[in-house]
Amino acid sequence: MSIEIKIPSVGESVQEAVLAEWFKQDGDTVRKDDPLFVIETDKVTLEVVAEADGVLKILVAAGETVAIGTVVGALEPVDAAAPAPEKPKVKAAEEPEKAAAPAPAAPAAKPPAPSASATPADSIPLAPSVRRLIAEKNLDASKIQGTGPGGRLSKGDVLLYLEKAPAGIPDAAPTPAAQPSAAAMEERKPMTPIRKRIAERLLESKQSTAMLTTFNEIDMARAMEIRSLYKEVFQKRHGVALGFMSFFVKACVEALKEVPEINAFIDGSDMVYHNYQHIGVAVGTPRGLVVPVIRHVERMSFAQVEKAIVDYVTKIKDNRLELADLEGGTFTVSNGGVYGSLLSTPILNMPQSGILGMHKIEKRPVVIDDQIVIRPMMYVALSYDHRIVDGKGAVTFLKRVKEFVENPERMALEV
Repeated sequence: MSIEIKIPSVGESVQEAVLAEWFKQDGDTVRKDDPLFVIETDKVTLEVVAEADGVLKILVAAGETVAIGTVVGALEPVDAAAPAPEKPKVKAAEEPEKAAAPAPAAPAAKPPAPSASATPADSIPLAPSVRRLIAEKNLDASKIQGTGPGGRLSKGDVLLYLEKAPAGIPDAAPTPAAQPSAAAMEERKPMTPIRKRIAERLLESKQSTAMLTTFNEIDMARAMEIRSLYKEVFQKRHGVALGFMSFFVKACVEALKEVPEINAFIDGSDMVYHNYQHIGVAVGTPRGLVVPVIRHVERMSFAQVEKAIVDYVTKIKDNRLELADLEGGTFTVSNGGVYGSLLSTPILNMPQSGILGMHKIEKRPVVIDDQIVIRPMMYVALSYDHRIVDGKGAVTFLKRVKEFVENPERMALEV
């Protein structure tokens, strides 16, 4: 009895998905837990695996948009499906014998080739694209050796001949047909559900909030020193590398406690304050930006934050990110520095009221104690909803983040 393969539910709010890619071909034998295909919704990308061993039968092609619960394929029992592959093998064995029958006629077609009076296009069967290329280049097809079935010429044969031919072969004057058309110089692709959703949310954020951005810069010397001193011990004890993201996430948690309106939402005419910090960490993927949420960071250590980030990155790479992983964030941290960004203005992740943008670390001359010194500096940006956050609160928040990152010991001492 065959097993139906359905589009799984990824959340109550998601009604349809795009079947983005099949990892197997129709008729392939698959094992339990083998990845079968990947789906895309407006929120997540999810990989679907085989529930059992079987032979795959594909019912819906890649690229189709289907409703949640739609049957897109089936797994036939291996025993029941075993005889089926034998038939194509028999046909495959018979076809060469049939194709071999007319083969002796091929030498008979070659004698006209040496005749200079023969017209190449008339004496040798050519594909339309090959015939057009030979006409454009004013070539004699009888002088080109074919490598296709029965000695037929392919376009590759003609191009190879042109590369190796003497420079004296005349090229035909370019014709309008030979010029690339406007359509050939453009490529049109439909937006993926995730990209559509990102576009909608960004536009909504710009239109629905009074967004404003304030900037500061952070001296990363002390954080870099601590990271260098303890990274090996940290790695051995916790099994995860110590990165700068945990410094900033923990610093934001402490600053949010002091400026709670940045951790709040506007809901109609009410302001909803949160007595916890669920921090979203923006992660770029080939299909678009996703923001998985680390919950209750106020209860977590540096190591727990780093482990949570690594776990999410792994889930994203394996297409195992769930809708629940993206919900409930109260504040977001985005690191454009990994792409080399020096300064940017992050856009709010609705309905949140604040987002911190990190940037690349760059050595710059700064004045410390009336002396010009070279320090590793990072620009940071806080975008906030001015409807709920005043300028004073935004500047205070960013200053506190700066103080905590420049002196990480303060987070441990809570001062």
